[in-house]
Amino acid sequence: MRNAEATRERILEAAMEEFSSYGIAGARVDRIAKNAGCNKNLIYVYFENKEMLFTTVLQKNLTRVYEEISFTPEDLPGYATKVFDWAMTHPDIVRLMTWYSLEQKADNITERTSVRDRKIKAIRDAQNDGLVGTTFTPGFLLTAIMALATAWTPTHPFGPSHDPDAVKIPRETREAIARAVSLIAQGEES
Repeated sequence: MRNAEATRERILEAAMEEFSSYGIAGARVDRIAKNAGCNKNLIYVYFENKEMLFTTVLQKNLTRVYEEISFTPEDLPGYATKVFDWAMTHPDIVRLMTWYSLEQKADNITERTSVRDRKIKAIRDAQNDGLVGTTFTPGFLLTAIMALATAWTPTHPFGPSHDPDAVKIPRETREAIARAVSLIAQGEES
């Protein structure tokens, strides 16, 4: 049983690399099997098909994101900088999420929707408690925060290009994101 679990983990690691590099359509099960050091048929035994393997890889990594970045509606600038730091140091996961958004071939990730809904509710509660301005809706605030926090990643079409092997987190950018989110969260119109 331990050997089966080790093989499954090797498949997931190889699939992460393959999917983040080529997306769902471009990924090849043969390459995943070769890089995992296993028979191609094992992938179908464990995951049924390529789309299910992609969904499993994405879900595993989204769960990791949710566990490693705590959501703090009372400190949205702090949350934005945590997302920025995480996105800059995990370009493979950001690429995986970009492929998911581009291809929309995997099953709907219900946990992703559920987590988003909980964050929107937490922002709404923070607005009701006077901790966050009410100029913008909670959904708009969350989207703006995520857009600002991930705009400098290598896969973002409008951000600067980065060498994913030598990611440097520019302090000025991090601080500017925190200031921008602070202003948006206050929501005071001039």
